[in-house]
Amino acid sequence: MPENTAPNPTDAGHEIRTYFVRNRNALVARATFSELYVDYFLHAGEQKLRVEPSHAELFKRALAAFALHLASRPWNEMTAWTIHFQQPLLNLFLTGDNETGALTGRVFTEDVKEMQGNLFYADTVRPGQPKRRSAVGFAGDDPLAGVEKFYAQSEQRPARFFQIADEDYVMVAEHPDCDKAWFDALTTDAMRTLDQSETLALLERRIYRWHCGCNQERMMEVLLPVMRRDAGELFGGREKIEMRCPRCGARHIITREAMEAFAAGKK
Repeated sequence: MPENTAPNPTDAGHEIRTYFVRNRNALVARATFSELYVDYFLHAGEQKLRVEPSHAELFKRALAAFALHLASRPWNEMTAWTIHFQQPLLNLFLTGDNETGALTGRVFTEDVKEMQGNLFYADTVRPGQPKRRSAVGFAGDDPLAGVEKFYAQSEQRPARFFQIADEDYVMVAEHPDCDKAWFDALTTDAMRTLDQSETLALLERRIYRWHCGCNQERMMEVLLPVMRRDAGELFGGREKIEMRCPRCGARHIITREAMEAFAAGKK
């Protein structure tokens, strides 16, 4: 498979900080997501992706939780989440690479399969290890409920998520010997004053960028099996087709001439 286009190193990116809460044995990850949200909406506008405002709000909450999750994970890990809702019927998709700090995603509302209920899927890949998939059901209309259920059931270390301002989020995850009573009693107001009430030791500052890395070559690789089976079916008499990246929804125009040359070079 062709390589993704790498993130632009001159892009300042968005910082997420993680801390260890002394005497509580818990990890805290927190960030302000204003600029990352701007990047998402700019991308959606440039690619002419129509996202209902209510769906965009769901995606924003899921994006914040996903980024905080990434920042708490090993550097050599790639992760993808799919959060399926039955009402409204849609999927939220997010994917990120901790090695490059790239993350992206999109909202799916077309051709979404109906399930028995809401489902949260997490796929994790590390070099030299088999891909790991987790799937949990959850109730309600908040993606954070799905994330917390995933942590409790699949990660086997509970985590809680708090929105402490319009675009500010905090994640608190248990470590071994965590002060369970303190963890369970946490409130949104308590998270706003955490610096005053607890001793926080900075662990890391990580930088993330809204970036997919999709390119025309990768799109043609996806189309190659259909091209080899029936080029007429793929193009339908047209000289070019439009394809949407399944990860970020970006538009890619593929000409028949380019596709034929790509297929010839793969023989």
